Amino acid sequence: MTTFPAFRLPARRRTALLATAAILALQSAPAALAADDALGADPQVTTVPGVTVYGPLPAGYRADTTSTATRTNTALEDVPQSITVITSDLIEDQAMQGMADVVLYVPGVTMGQGEGHRDAPTIRGNASTADFFVDGVRDDVQYYRDLYNAERIEVLKGPNAMIFGRGGGGGVINRVTKAPFFDAERSLTLEGGSNDHWRFTTDLNQPLGETLAGRLNLMFEDSGSYRDHVELERWGVNPTVLIQPNERLSIQLGYEHFSDQRVVDRGVPSYQGRPLATDASTYFGNPDVSRADAAVDALNSTVQYIAGSGLVIRNRTAFADYDKFYQNVFPGAVSPDGSQVSIAAYNNHTRRENLFSQTDLIFNAYTGEVRHTLLAGLELGRQRTSNFRNTGYFNNVTTSVLTPVTSPTVAVPVTFRQSATDADNHVDATVAALYVQDQMQLTQSLQLVLGLRFDVFDLDFRNNRNGEYLGRRDELWSPRAGVIWSPIEPLSLYASYSISHLPSSGDQFASLTATSQTLEPEEFTSYEIGARYTLRPGLVLSGAVYRLDRENTSARDPLDPSLTVQTGATRSEGVEIGLAGQINRNWRVMGGYAYQEAEIVSDTTVAAAGQQVPLTPRHSFSLWNRYQFTPKWAAGLGVIHQDEVFTGIDNAVVLPEFTRVDAAVYYDVTDNVRAQLNVENLFDEGYYSTAHSNNNITPGAPRAFRVSLTTRF
Repeated sequence: MTTFPAFRLPARRRTALLATAAILALQSAPAALAADDALGADPQVTTVPGVTVYGPLPAGYRADTTSTATRTNTALEDVPQSITVITSDLIEDQAMQGMADVVLYVPGVTMGQGEGHRDAPTIRGNASTADFFVDGVRDDVQYYRDLYNAERIEVLKGPNAMIFGRGGGGGVINRVTKAPFFDAERSLTLEGGSNDHWRFTTDLNQPLGETLAGRLNLMFEDSGSYRDHVELERWGVNPTVLIQPNERLSIQLGYEHFSDQRVVDRGVPSYQGRPLATDASTYFGNPDVSRADAAVDALNSTVQYIAGSGLVIRNRTAFADYDKFYQNVFPGAVSPDGSQVSIAAYNNHTRRENLFSQTDLIFNAYTGEVRHTLLAGLELGRQRTSNFRNTGYFNNVTTSVLTPVTSPTVAVPVTFRQSATDADNHVDATVAALYVQDQMQLTQSLQLVLGLRFDVFDLDFRNNRNGEYLGRRDELWSPRAGVIWSPIEPLSLYASYSISHLPSSGDQFASLTATSQTLEPEEFTSYEIGARYTLRPGLVLSGAVYRLDRENTSARDPLDPSLTVQTGATRSEGVEIGLAGQINRNWRVMGGYAYQEAEIVSDTTVAAAGQQVPLTPRHSFSLWNRYQFTPKWAAGLGVIHQDEVFTGIDNAVVLPEFTRVDAAVYYDVTDNVRAQLNVENLFDEGYYSTAHSNNNITPGAPRAFRVSLTTRF
């Protein structure tokens, strides 16, 4: 396998590190204090709306509250929107490690290949690489995120600009990170498995006095792949401290360094409308020069003050520095006779600095019999980005070569330099936003949520190739309205309306041209009705019906391909059903079903009206079960089904439908030590999991095993 000597630990040091971790885990076991029920601890406990105190919540697959959807701590049944929460218990039971694992159990969401170096979800038929947030703050650079420091993941479906700002047309994915609290809870996990997989994580929470607590999350992974020549090495460290001098004031400070370095793998090409028939391990391209390096350094602070008289003041400020480089030699089209495949190459370097400050005033008041939870807020942000792209030239002459399909792993010399169209630019984006929201309890059974956000988004673009300066200023109004009716105690019904905008510079605002700077922002309009029903204490069934219209999309002018014109629209309609919680004290479940119709409703230069949006299956289904057979033994069984999908907007290539079964076994060695076996693709089903384009298709992984040992002390 290919190695990167600059960052890969020598085998002797890796072995020593893993052995030390295993010894530490076993030695600390007798001192363990935390039982298995503490695994799902969430550091946020709601006392009054808007106020957060710190301490564990009960474990399980069901979440009762969210602060993501409304910026106030709100019961899920009081949110007029579809939300799927992936809890820490579910993350641990399934040995989830990234966003692709998370969305398997989120109705209406699929994960694209992302060219083998980034998360790329499609939410309700809308693809994005920028709709990621950490504790409500934008995290929009293109890289693979890890879950080592995640308390839970909240996936909100539908436009969310009133809370999150621009974009978020199909929805957003928010990571709620692990926060310190005033109890000693510590854990350490060592994991190994198929394809040379090794991973170590630790989570240490410790009170440091009556007013100070600290938490440290660490992760290191060194893994291979079922794909030939593919491997990764990543590590992360995230210390946080909580200062709580009195019951009114809390200050949380944190820092994270995260590094992800891997071989870029863009899968296999297609042939005659289907994925090319080849072994799932076959690598197309040159793995020796295909790599992605991502480094993230992030600082954040959250200050909350309970001023009294129903007023809470909260400020969250975050600075993040991203350094992302990727280079790939990858497959293109297969020749008409199926004997040869085209190989091309390029690299790209992005540097970005994000600085955001969000200040919220939350006020609880009454007007007559109506209770109000009022939110007023200000967000200020600045993003500075530099982009530089090179094209690969084989033998320093041509931008592509042909190689036999039977031997597609190439070693043709390639040099990288700028072509006439490669990016070399610098972008400054600033945002200033004001937002207000009122959550009104009109009667015991009827609530109303009204919100409005106003964003001023400025973009300054410099093309370093020719010295051209371009700019654009957008003023965006984003309303939100929802009504919640609870006719009987276990049932909550809602209806909602919301709008989001995406400026014409796109998700990553790095492609502004003289023709596109005059285009209107894309607009996303959503109508949704839904219900949540508590089948029994701890078990909730949810459902939603929605229509989401996307307008003002852009495309190349067919009469002059150098120009961009406003054209195109899509419509997504669907039904989502979710189930989360405990059927009884021994049986936990998490699952969902989605029916989606996402199609183009006006012609573009590349697709006619009526064609389907890529990576949006008409039917998808997932269900995970965990059953506790005895006090020591438990098992998990999950099934995932996805209908066929198109890989591109031209609907020329189809990924076949598939059904995958996963399983797990858990054994409590002692009260403080748990052994776990996870099996992916139990029946070794051959399938294709996702794609980036018609010729970048990822084969599904064959059967794979992971064994882990976790101790709590």
